This record gives sequence, C-alpha cells and structure tokens, in this order.
Amino acid sequence: MVSTERFLAFAAISLLMIVMPGPSVLFLIGRALAHGRRTALLTALGNVVGSFVPVMAVAWGLGALVEESAAVLTGVKLVGAAYLAYLGVQAFRHRKKMRIADIAAPAGERRGDLRAVLDGSFVGATNPKAIVFFAAVLPQFVDHSAGHVALQMMVLGLAPLTIGLITDTLWGLGASAARSWFARSDSRLSMVGGAGGLAMIGLGVTVAATGRAE
Repeated sequence: MVSTERFLAFAAISLLMIVMPGPSVLFLIGRALAHGRRTALLTALGNVVGSFVPVMAVAWGLGALVEESAAVLTGVKLVGAAYLAYLGVQAFRHRKKMRIADIAAPAGERRGDLRAVLDGSFVGATNPKAIVFFAAVLPQFVDHSAGHVALQMMVLGLAPLTIGLITDTLWGLGASAARSWFARSDSRLSMVGGAGGLAMIGLGVTVAATGRAE
C-alpha cells in the first residue's frame, strides 16, 4: 500500500496545485454569486465527486492517453468549456428573477440539490487542470514494487480531493457571504447574479481558448 511519506508528499504537491484557482474554483464562485450558499456547497461536493473520475482514469491507464493525445485532451476541454458557458448564459438570462426572498425560500424552491451536485461533478470530471495534473504527477508517487498500482493511485487521489473539498467550501462560503450582502437590495442581487453568469461564460471561453501546456 501507499506509505505515509509518499501520501504526505503527494498531498503537499497537490496543495500547491489547488491553491492556484482554476476552472473549478472560478465556477464555484460563479455559482455562489448566482445561486447562493447552499448551491455553492453542493457544487463543491459534486466537484470533489467528479474530480475522482480523472483519478480513476489515470489509475486504470486512460490518463496516459489523455496526456499524450492532444485530440483527446482538447475534446474533454471543449466539452467542459461549452457546459460552463451554457450554465453562465442560463444564470445571466434569469438574473432578473432573483429576489431577496429566494435566499429564505425552501430548498425545493431553489435550484435542485441534485442538479447542483451533478453540475459540480461534470465540471470536476472535465477540468483540464486536474486531468493533466493527475496524469503527469500521480504516477510518480506510486511504489511499483508494492504492487496494486491502481489501488495506490486511488488512495493517493484522496489527498487532493480532501484538500479541494476544504478549500472549495471556504471559497463557496466567502462568495456566498458577499452575495448575502448584495441581497439587501433586489437590484444588487440581480446584478450579482448576472455577474456570476458572466464570470462562468468568461471562464468557459478562457478554458476553450487556453492552449495545451508543453
């Protein structure tokens, strides 16, 4: 199995990667501004679930294909970028429907909890930053002499996912707190919802336009 030293070393490297805001963090902030704290926290949870997909892909040998094939990586990136932009457009279109009362409404009257988790999962699973990181870095911390390589990778993958859940939760709470301040006025809340939508659209365009790192 994975030694404590290897696990902690990979956790440290993961922390350095996670503290640099990427698509998932910016998406989470956009959702917090557009829909509030509950949706942000559920999105963070979904993002962690989705982020385990690249870990499993690398563990079972698909990561090397994604890392080495520009076509595969580009395809995953464009799908994720398009979905980000779509969600941003939807948030911007419905910005004027946001009201102070929405914050106090029952959960069932707001954006569906399952939908929020699924949205976060999709973004986490198609995040190019996570895919390349896991494909390039994760295999380096595996002890091949210990066997069970795939299992080792999945165990190691728990480190960045745990760190990500903590940091994403903090980002979501901070952004939703700012949204609550704006919610003292319906016009402010509408403005913030629109800004969150525009942020997601911009993020989608940025992800699509970003070239592959060499």
